[in-house]
Amino acid sequence: MRFQVNRDVFSEAVSFVVKLLPQRNPQPILAGVLIEADGSGLTLSAFDYEASARTTIEATVDTPGTILVHGRLLSDIASRLPNAPIEIAVEEDGGIAVTCGSARFTLAAMPVEEYPSIPEVTGTSGVVPADDFGTAIAQVGFAASRDDVTPVLTGVQLEVSGHNLSLVATDRYRVSLRDVPWDGESVEATALVPARTLLEVGKTFGHAGTIQVAFSGAGDREIIAFTAGNKTVTSLLIKGNFPPVRRLFPEQTDHYAVVNTADLIEAVRRVSLVLDRAAPLRFTFSNDSVTMDASGSEHARASESVDAILSGGDEVTLGLNPQYLIEALGAVKSEFVRVTFTSSDNANKLSPVLITSQTSVDQAGLDSFKYLLQPNLLLR
Repeated sequence: MRFQVNRDVFSEAVSFVVKLLPQRNPQPILAGVLIEADGSGLTLSAFDYEASARTTIEATVDTPGTILVHGRLLSDIASRLPNAPIEIAVEEDGGIAVTCGSARFTLAAMPVEEYPSIPEVTGTSGVVPADDFGTAIAQVGFAASRDDVTPVLTGVQLEVSGHNLSLVATDRYRVSLRDVPWDGESVEATALVPARTLLEVGKTFGHAGTIQVAFSGAGDREIIAFTAGNKTVTSLLIKGNFPPVRRLFPEQTDHYAVVNTADLIEAVRRVSLVLDRAAPLRFTFSNDSVTMDASGSEHARASESVDAILSGGDEVTLGLNPQYLIEALGAVKSEFVRVTFTSSDNANKLSPVLITSQTSVDQAGLDSFKYLLQPNLLLR
């Protein structure tokens, strides 16, 4: 096998396929990148039985063939090579020579025959706008749980209904929801995708124009594929029943406050500096302001007020996790934010607050982003 390839194109391709691989893989063979060279160029792939990444690039192939080489090492080398064409060839002793300008590396070849087959996806598919989908992933993915004890909460639920694709995530304390247009087969389909994989898809494909999404497989090997241009990412779906959190969102919401998003973020960051770890921040929403109060160890105290407009009800005092609130405010993507106070049939249970975008003081945002945050009990 021997080929020549543009240094920047090759480096970007290797970096893409290794991103989804775990830092430490229990099976050394899965740390490899599969490179297939033929008359049409190069195909680079990586797979760890749960997620795969594949891309094709142009190259001048002198001798077709297939090699498997350690992915992260190859990525590190390719990113630091001089600005010149790269030549990769299999030597007589089986080693893999990487030459670029006067730089030369020799890497060990991994056994191609032991590498698993990359999954192929054929099934229900549709197209979503890449910018909307990338934004939606960023707005929803952070609300998924990072605790593997409950696997279903570490994923983002994708739900296709008619010409709409919904993304939903929760970690029990908050719920994030966003809809994007779905152009494709008008079906009812769901897929619970690991949040880590989906967040990488959003970062990589967010400016690709359009993304094709395809559902495939059955039983324990259900997978989803995302394709944009010459790149494809597949993911094994999480098995289990995602909680019915959509019903938690209120239908009628007349009691709310409107606040400048950036001002509120900065104030929350400042006041929460004195809080003990995981302690809630006290918020008091009144007619013309929202006041934050905090007290922590060493007798430290802090308070700050930000302009706000309260509509549809009386003054409200509640406790919120400051970090969860900051993450939601960062996802709103609008100059103002609406904080809605919901009601519950259970008088002994605190009702969540609903956070949505607000284009101006008196005009709701156009996107469908919704975020529910459960208040904390405040010690009087």
